[in-house]
Amino acid sequence: MSGPYPEEIQQKIFRSMKGLEKVEIFRPGYDVEYDFVNPQVLTHTLETKSIAGLYLAGQICGTTGYEEAGAQGIIAGANAGRAAGAAYRGENAPIPFVLGRDEAYIGVLIDDLVTKGATEPYRMFTSRAEYRISLRADNADLRLTRKGAEYGLVTDPERLAALDMRETLITDNVERLRTFKLFVTDWAKRGGNDLMGGAAANRPGREGHKKSAEEILGMPNVSLKDVEQIMADVFEEEKEATESEIDSLDPTPSSVYDTVEASVKYKSYVVRQEKDIESWRKAQGAKIPPTIIYDHAIMPTFSKEEIEKLNRFRPSTFAEASQISGLTPQSIVYLYHHVMRLNKESRQKSREAEAAR
Repeated sequence: MSGPYPEEIQQKIFRSMKGLEKVEIFRPGYDVEYDFVNPQVLTHTLETKSIAGLYLAGQICGTTGYEEAGAQGIIAGANAGRAAGAAYRGENAPIPFVLGRDEAYIGVLIDDLVTKGATEPYRMFTSRAEYRISLRADNADLRLTRKGAEYGLVTDPERLAALDMRETLITDNVERLRTFKLFVTDWAKRGGNDLMGGAAANRPGREGHKKSAEEILGMPNVSLKDVEQIMADVFEEEKEATESEIDSLDPTPSSVYDTVEASVKYKSYVVRQEKDIESWRKAQGAKIPPTIIYDHAIMPTFSKEEIEKLNRFRPSTFAEASQISGLTPQSIVYLYHHVMRLNKESRQKSREAEAAR
């Protein structure tokens, strides 16, 4: 058992359980308590607003976990080092190094802390990020290395050259998928109906319709390997037919395979994600009906904690809802669509009642 209970209370709890009436505790559970600074007194660089040059990171900011502490240390350390260096050289204060919510989980963590505070030990969950489809391990270097170089944090020329090469490889391979096209019936014939569009590919009138390799890869259960195998087969057939001496079609290098596949697979989801986020951001001043019912049966995607906090705070606008700690951006988007649907139904009923008079 872990908890801040005295040993005798822990023993009473255990002995209240059937079969443990005479249990003895060999080592009681314990909690670690620590003081912390309200992170809302910090800027996004983790510098304190009241004391210039003082940066905080770790549990003192209300977080728990080694990764959370390390993440804050990167931002606080980078900004403290850049500020100290500028002061030593007699230069003006440097531009703050800040990561946005759309750039990194570190950006999500720090933005949550400094804008919403921490009423309980904060942990970084992927559900807290509205752009989590884009925040993947395979594209971390693409998102952050270039920015690190802009702020003088990445200086290794070999590392930057490797990034340039990776970016070029990804762009070239995605472009190759975008420009390679076959008739949908050919895709189905070569890859199988179940994999390349099912029976829909052979519907009357589809014979003259073409799809790119990029579009085919975006289908469920289709892998980059599947698509490139068909591309290679077509390439070899054309090569034999023309008796050409050109080289064979090489598959996507393993160093960029995951990123190429993911960027194509998630493309439509990323576009939809950005539209959803943009729609509720424009409507943050929109009202939330005071009569709205927050219940898990109505909002099945919400966690128990989110339902409890919505019922406790009863936000009147989406701007207020977005400031509730523990309420994820994705849940706010869901709430926005739910309220818009309720408003639409209300207007429909009003029109029907007016027409019935």
